[in-house]
Amino acid sequence: MSCMTYSKAQKLSKMVSYQEGTIVSKTLINKDKGTVTLFAFDKDQSLSEHTAPFDALLQVIDGEAEVTIADKKHHLTTGEMILMPANVPHAVNAIEKFKMLLIMIKA
Repeated sequence: MSCMTYSKAQKLSKMVSYQEGTIVSKTLINKDKGTVTLFAFDKDQSLSEHTAPFDALLQVIDGEAEVTIADKKHHLTTGEMILMPANVPHAVNAIEKFKMLLIMIKA
């Protein structure tokens, strides 16, 4: 299932909007073999430390965030990305408002 239209160009940064005091997510692709999800974080919003059973690629579309992987902090800004390994604790914190694309491949 996908919320995107095949063969239609779309501006990624416009597909999800910021909302005050919360995190907004929009699943763009949801298949058995993986997912692509777009997030918009308001400033100081975070995803607490957790693990995932698959590698995940996080790309910052707008703004800046701190991504913690195995207790090591990484400061990311627009255009940067980081690979989060499977089964390793990680967390995400919005330093400023930021949008990210999360790609998880399950196979």
